[in-house]
Amino acid sequence: MNVSEMTDHDIYLFHEGTDYLSYQMLGAHLTELNGIRGVRFAVWAPNAKQISVVGDFNSWDSESNMMSYVENSTGLWSIFIPNVKEGDIYKYLIETHSGEMLYKSDPYAFSSELRPLSASKVANLNKYVWNDDEWRTKKTPVYEKPMNIYEIHLGSWKFNDKREALTYRELAEQLPQYVKEMGYTHIELMPIVEYPFDGSWGYQATGYYSVTSRYGSCEDFMYFIDKCHQADIGIILDWVPGHFCKDAHGLAKFDGSPLYEYGESWRAENYEWGTLNFDLGRCEVISFLTSNAHFWFDVYHIDGIRIDAVANMLYLNYAREDNWATNIHGGTENLEAISFLRRLNETIFKTFPEALVIAEDSTAWPLVTHPTYLGGLGFNFKWNMGWMNDMLEYMELEPINRKFHHKLITFSFMYAFSENYVLPLSHDEVVHGKRSLLDKMPGDYWQKFANLRAFYGYMMAHPGKKLLFMGGEFGQFIEWNYKDSLDWHLLEYDMHGKLHNYVKELNHFYLDSKPFWCYDHDWQGFNWIDCQDYSQSVIVFLRKGKEPKDFIIVICNFTPVVRENYRIGVPFAEYYEEAFNSDDVKYGGSGQTNGDKIIVESIPFHHQENSVSLVLPPLATIYLKPQLPLDEYDEESSSEEGIKVYKLKKGVKDTDALDEEESRDIDSAKTEEVAKKFKNIKMNLALHDLL
Repeated sequence: MNVSEMTDHDIYLFHEGTDYLSYQMLGAHLTELNGIRGVRFAVWAPNAKQISVVGDFNSWDSESNMMSYVENSTGLWSIFIPNVKEGDIYKYLIETHSGEMLYKSDPYAFSSELRPLSASKVANLNKYVWNDDEWRTKKTPVYEKPMNIYEIHLGSWKFNDKREALTYRELAEQLPQYVKEMGYTHIELMPIVEYPFDGSWGYQATGYYSVTSRYGSCEDFMYFIDKCHQADIGIILDWVPGHFCKDAHGLAKFDGSPLYEYGESWRAENYEWGTLNFDLGRCEVISFLTSNAHFWFDVYHIDGIRIDAVANMLYLNYAREDNWATNIHGGTENLEAISFLRRLNETIFKTFPEALVIAEDSTAWPLVTHPTYLGGLGFNFKWNMGWMNDMLEYMELEPINRKFHHKLITFSFMYAFSENYVLPLSHDEVVHGKRSLLDKMPGDYWQKFANLRAFYGYMMAHPGKKLLFMGGEFGQFIEWNYKDSLDWHLLEYDMHGKLHNYVKELNHFYLDSKPFWCYDHDWQGFNWIDCQDYSQSVIVFLRKGKEPKDFIIVICNFTPVVRENYRIGVPFAEYYEEAFNSDDVKYGGSGQTNGDKIIVESIPFHHQENSVSLVLPPLATIYLKPQLPLDEYDEESSSEEGIKVYKLKKGVKDTDALDEEESRDIDSAKTEEVAKKFKNIKMNLALHDLL
């Protein structure tokens, strides 16, 4: 990371709200002046009367290191202090115009003390030697690739032998390998910036540029990310640019007056969370936040951010029954927040074109994942909160009542391609009395697992990228508790172990199945076969790849009833194989399967010319794959391939070994092949029309 001097141009950009590298100018930077090593400190505090840097290096003396006001700036202060070194702790002592003395942490600090201490620490972020060049150079857009995210809270994923949370380096040796083996592509970390209260899970921060010291140092966290990249695992950070906590050492009334928060109390106060909202209309705050997002991509090599609580930013009246005002057009939209989000996304994608910027938006705001030049907000993915709410409501119903709520499992397909969606089963769904995913499921012990397997199978086949919170992969039975480790001992129990294996194999099936992800954003990748069998709580749909013959049929039975001779219409194939079945005994199911050769019958059904008869297992999702004739080959095949097929049937390895009669047979085979080509072309065109 470069350290820039405070030039007039930098100052101008910062005050204009377009300095996206402000972390190179502000904060504490190890540098050299006139041959003397030390630290240059710089801070923004326009309403301060005087500021001094205090710390162990000057015995916290307010008179030793008084900062100077930077000319041609609005509220910038700086000082070079010789002989201050890496690891030294410090704060800014700010004297306000009212005479109040405030001890404040550095908003741009790269490292901070562990709670309950609150001082900033001088850090050197240039020491770590990265080994992820291969990962960074081969990154490609994920729109037409699989994306399966494992969401995690670092402090409660797993404890060590001392019943303590794993450190960054301990996590680096365990988590990437586990995630890779389980078939995930990305890890999403709940906030890891410095925060004072463990119970906020990091969503109420004080040190936006400081990786939390709970689990180790800055270099330790870099090592963790590096190891993930070496295992081909991407890293997404939860990021909170909407609000911050009120702790006295943090950003709240930083120089004695509202600075990072809005000046109007009704806009500043976030009553729902007891926090303060960022003033997204102030240029210096925009520089602070946009630079912060850039910082994590630039310095820590992250691959994406998931922006928390976007709805709180977009609407002036969010979670407010009264005491709010409209915008200049008379609406409830926060025009400053809209402008900020668009500018933020434009900035990130300009420098990091393959970045993931994901919105957690619970509203129906249009065009969230559309480009800004088309009127969108500029994100490239959005959490599908509607799908999540509908499906959890549906799955919690007793199966006998599901037929009355069939729309809950079909409505999401009406808007599935209106945005680039991520299907989230996140930490928010397994806390605060909501119960774990497994415990939400109705029925007896066996049915709970069967329901969850069926749900996961449906989720994996539904258009959209995937996200599952830790513990869901093996059926954590109790709610998530940030103070304790996941219940890994449950893997010793048969049904939990089998569910764990099920999720692993389901994830890998997803990774290997292009129809499940290559058209996540387009109607070309989906067709209903039957969405109307509400009386039996069964749905059947098609997920399609880019090739006409590459598709998967998905059948979900959300009742505990085995349905014999259940007929569905299918596109042409010689036969179908049951490629995946959540009711397989190895997953803890009852073993109602259809085998690997399901015969296609010329019986029109579901607007298809052909159909198959199936056994639908109880509370299960099954996937069918088409199998075309063994001697079928593409219409672009050369005539030599006809010979190869013939030789394969004859068991002959060498053409020279054929006698005269067999040679004539080959000539005949060539002639038949030409005719077959035309037949294949017609068949493929018909198949394309059907799909």
